[in-house]
Amino acid sequence: RMLSGYKPKNDIKDSYKILELEEGCSLDDVRNSYRNLAKKFHPDSSSGMADSTAFIKVEEAYRVVLNDLAAKQKSDPGEEEEDQFKSKSLQHRHYLSFEGVGIGTPSQREKQYMQFRVDRATEQVLEYRQQRLESLYAGSDLSRAKDVRQSKKVKITQAVERLVEDLIQESMAKGDFDNLSGKGKPLQKFSDSPHIDPMTHNLNRILIDNGYQPEWILLQKEIRETIEQLRKSIVASRRKLGEPMTLLEQKQWGRICEQFAEDIRKLNKRVDNFNLVVPILSRQMVHFSTDREILRAQKTYQAVVEKGSDSDMKENEGQEGK
Repeated sequence: RMLSGYKPKNDIKDSYKILELEEGCSLDDVRNSYRNLAKKFHPDSSSGMADSTAFIKVEEAYRVVLNDLAAKQKSDPGEEEEDQFKSKSLQHRHYLSFEGVGIGTPSQREKQYMQFRVDRATEQVLEYRQQRLESLYAGSDLSRAKDVRQSKKVKITQAVERLVEDLIQESMAKGDFDNLSGKGKPLQKFSDSPHIDPMTHNLNRILIDNGYQPEWILLQKEIRETIEQLRKSIVASRRKLGEPMTLLEQKQWGRICEQFAEDIRKLNKRVDNFNLVVPILSRQMVHFSTDREILRAQKTYQAVVEKGSDSDMKENEGQEGK
């Protein structure tokens, strides 16, 4: 409003200097330079160099340069029409427009515009997903056929259930269930423990009747079988070496003990897993000691050797008596 009736008084050369341009530049260069200077000197901008006097000079120089370019274009034949060089609406507020969204100060309008962009992007994503789903299900005969098969399967299942229920009711009417054992007696719903609800008791009974065993029972059985196999194997290895052992047999026995220690370490990992899943604290197991197991194997071997020597002595005495 203040500049609507104002007539510029600057010289053309001074106007180019104010816009930091040289004569002969293009219209785009003039507009870009004016936009940058407007952002710098406009009173409403948040720039530290905002100055209304400097902005008025920039506005005046911009109009002078536009008129000069329009006059040159009018004098030069073969160029574009002069309408595009006519004075257009002021551009110094375009960078604050935010597509016409928001009210208040520039910073408030900027925040409102950012939220508007987020909402618009969300709506576009939802529209894209909706169109994609519609395109997938619109021309998909396989999905329709699958739905038809599923509906048929449900109908067949329901028909079978109704047929079975009708047969049961018919048998009950005929008296086929009158000779069953336990007729007229109350069902045994509860177990010996009053702390177990009937549902849990019945489920446990069904599982036990069908041979189900909990995980900790299977782990415990596996650990016991493994330690027995290891004990038998190390005793058998010691018996193969004989008594007394040579230097080579002692080295071989050392390798057997190392392998046995590795097997015990793996077995102790299973013990840890067992202790994590066992429901009763008193059923937890302790780790197996390698040294104790080797010492036990040696004692077992000594007992076997002594028993064998006693049996040999008895046989020799029996042969001497004969």
